Amino acid sequence: MRRPVSLRTRVALASALSAALAIVAMSVVFLLIVQTRTDDELDAALRSLEVVRVDGTASAAACDGRVVRLEPNGDGCWELPADLREGDRVDLGLAVPRDVVATAVERRRFHIVAVALSAIALAAALGWFFAHRSVLPLRRLTAATKDVGTRLSLDFPRRTATTETAELATAMDQMLGRIDAERRHTADALATARDFAATAAHELRTPLTSMRTDLQVLSAMELPAATRAEILTDVLAAQSSLESTLSALERLALGELTTDADREEVDLDELVDEVVDDARRRHPDVTLISTVPQPIRLAGLAAGLRSVVDNAITNAIRHGGATRVEVAARRAPAGMVTLTVDDDGTGVPPEERDKVFDRFYRGLDTETPGSGLGLALVAQQARLHGGTAALTDSPLGGVRLTVTLATAPRATPPGQDPSASDSRPPP
Repeated sequence: MRRPVSLRTRVALASALSAALAIVAMSVVFLLIVQTRTDDELDAALRSLEVVRVDGTASAAACDGRVVRLEPNGDGCWELPADLREGDRVDLGLAVPRDVVATAVERRRFHIVAVALSAIALAAALGWFFAHRSVLPLRRLTAATKDVGTRLSLDFPRRTATTETAELATAMDQMLGRIDAERRHTADALATARDFAATAAHELRTPLTSMRTDLQVLSAMELPAATRAEILTDVLAAQSSLESTLSALERLALGELTTDADREEVDLDELVDEVVDDARRRHPDVTLISTVPQPIRLAGLAAGLRSVVDNAITNAIRHGGATRVEVAARRAPAGMVTLTVDDDGTGVPPEERDKVFDRFYRGLDTETPGSGLGLALVAQQARLHGGTAALTDSPLGGVRLTVTLATAPRATPPGQDPSASDSRPPP
């Protein structure tokens, strides 16, 4: 394949061609001017000659039509022929051979061509030199690009570069940043998929085995109606548990793949009221109160925030046996929002308050069914919203869930995975 011409060579050739065109045009004009001015100067010189007598007295007379030839006398003067008498009038014409003018013009043309060729060569050399200096930043940028590794970032000094090279380096750095972000997003997706598959295989094996055993018993044995009904109830319960576990795992997986592009403006006060109203319809025997004293808007994930409030209420009622749940949201300093859920249930022992945020962890004394993913979802959403989740004692006698949320997305430090940070507050 033919190698492309370098930028330096192209600039040098362009400089030489531009100089040649300009110099040729100027030379043609200059030669025309020289030739015209040479003719004019010779004409003026001839017109300035005078006819004088030997004694120095000038004479001039009108021409009567006669033509005579002057003859040199050897002293640098020209004499009239001897057959002319005193008082005769003649027409005196002076002329210079054309080859004298041509020689003068040709000599000047040679000088002009020599200067033009020198100027063209100088322009090419200067174009080559300055082009070489101009492409040095591009060469350094090329070398920096070749050194790009797994970090996908250019190590290129922009202060010493030209404006165009610095802009190109910035554009390339931004492109590499986007590629790196997409690569990390793809890696996160693959890791999430592997985690989902491994977790699902581990957590679903036991209920699936139990369901298979129950179904085999139903198909192979003649059982009393009451026993069959009990086994069918167990199968349906196992199926419901599988469904809720898969649904929770799906929400966790989707949360790990969330990006800033998925965020939207959320009215937290309206969202809390809606979730509490829905919970009232599902739990008519529980007192549910929402307290949001002022409108709160934040850039977040509406579905994720809804799951935070819903899971907190569900856990308080299902696992804590709460009969009263109060949900409140208030603004906090530094652009944060504090969401609290208080209940009057049995609470959570202090030594388990950190562990309950782990996936599939269920309290030692818990007897109610569940996937163990509810508070893990809460912790994940708190992390995705730039905040934390923690359990403390509640004024109602049970437990208080405190979730902090940022009203705007927090910038992630370079090289840090936003989904890898811990959502729990420091001890």
